[in-house]
Amino acid sequence: MNYQTTSSIDEETKKVSKKRKVSNESNYKPTSAYIGASWGVLMIGLVSYCIGLWNASMELNEKGYYFSILLMGIYAVISLQKAVRDKAEEIKVSEMYYGISWVVVIAAILLLIIGLRNADLLLSEKGFYGISFLLSLFGAITVQKNTRDIDFINNKTEEEK
Repeated sequence: MNYQTTSSIDEETKKVSKKRKVSNESNYKPTSAYIGASWGVLMIGLVSYCIGLWNASMELNEKGYYFSILLMGIYAVISLQKAVRDKAEEIKVSEMYYGISWVVVIAAILLLIIGLRNADLLLSEKGFYGISFLLSLFGAITVQKNTRDIDFINNKTEEEK
């Protein structure tokens, strides 16, 4: 009789601790407001940068240069965020890939700076492109982070069930 009582108490303790664990993990889940803000930042940065390029009075090859830097930068920060997150979760990431990700992020930013410094644009236009570029990169990082957080929490929740 004591055994059954002890056993059922242990089972109840396990159930309660499992519920606490799931609720603690859901506390780390990004809120819908933060997810929406992240997507908003990404879209505002991308759309404003692209509209600025579309309306710019520069040659097509210059527009292509700035657009390519935007694509390269976004891909690089997403790749870097993934590599950093994989390392944090102790998923194997080669040091070469990690290093290349950093190099490409820095290269994209430097190429934009060099291009804008040498461009025949007003200072306000240069600032516009710089800020919308950085806004796009930040948005891409946060959207990738939110996506990864949600997938991680959903997988943990499914494993515990």
